Amino acid sequence: MPIEKKSDELLQLAERTNASDIHFVPMREKGLIQFRIDGQLHQVEELAYGFFERLVSHFKFKAGMDIGERRRPQDGSMDVTIKDHLLHLRLSTLPTAFHESLVIRLLPQTHPTEFQSLALFPHSLEGLSLLLRRASGLILFSGPTGSGKTTIMYSLLQHIQSLYTRHILTLEDPVEKKVDLFLQMEVNEKAGITYGEGFKSLLRHDPDVIMIGEIRDEATAKLVIRAGMTGHLVLSTVHAEDALGCLFRLIEFGLTVQELEQTLLGIVAQRLISLRCPYCGEVCDTNCFMRRKNKRMGLFELLSGSGLEKGIEWIRGNTDRPDGARTLNHFIKQGIALGFLPAHSLERWGVDRQ
Repeated sequence: MPIEKKSDELLQLAERTNASDIHFVPMREKGLIQFRIDGQLHQVEELAYGFFERLVSHFKFKAGMDIGERRRPQDGSMDVTIKDHLLHLRLSTLPTAFHESLVIRLLPQTHPTEFQSLALFPHSLEGLSLLLRRASGLILFSGPTGSGKTTIMYSLLQHIQSLYTRHILTLEDPVEKKVDLFLQMEVNEKAGITYGEGFKSLLRHDPDVIMIGEIRDEATAKLVIRAGMTGHLVLSTVHAEDALGCLFRLIEFGLTVQELEQTLLGIVAQRLISLRCPYCGEVCDTNCFMRRKNKRMGLFELLSGSGLEKGIEWIRGNTDRPDGARTLNHFIKQGIALGFLPAHSLERWGVDRQ
């Protein structure tokens, strides 16, 4: 089979099964093709080593990567249209003992979804709409990689734009979905556009709302806090286990408790969890992924208002660790009790609050 035809078939199958990633896994005498669907890896097929090698080189060439360089990791990107659906592909190679490994992330360029429809329990996000009315301050999102942090921020920006018509700018690494509702800027360290430098440029562009892909270091954290204090509504992400863990991360970045009190409006901790299949039970059959709808939903814990004040007091050391009713663990247990989530969900996705 020609390489071009095989590559098209793989992309079409990935789009049809709603795969988030395609993995090209090299072995000693063959190569494996795997799809990540709803957070789980599924083996698609095995290919002869020579054909596998040519297929990887083909994707590298299409994405503008150096096909002759196999000794160091490379990144690339490309856009494809499959059945009138535009997909942005991000490619990453990694040299291994046998051959290059390739992972392709598929990012559908769809219109942002209403944020209430992303949650298994929409009432968990009731207070978020009130925070979006504020003219300034900081709203943070935490959760593991692939938990939908960027998706909900896009949805919230769409919500803000439709209700209040504000000037919205984003700084991302990279831009995952290109939309017309707001201006998007991409981090490009080779061109000198770091999070810090890009953020300074955004502030000079007269924004009302700013979305920063991630707070990664002390310099970015201080810029974000300053923007929230000077009349901007800022949305960003921090890698932390839960909402209270975000407070610790911000302190580690050199922010003071007083700065958090003046700027922080709320923290959303989230998980993206596979729903229990009504047909297959605990373990979903591979073919079922092609037929089911609503395969995964988000669980959200919102820390704001009095709950946030208690969290900050806990950081000060004045109180015991707060443990409100609407925690991630609470929603996971509720989902299990109602039959939406597999029994092992708490063990895998719950937060250790010891």
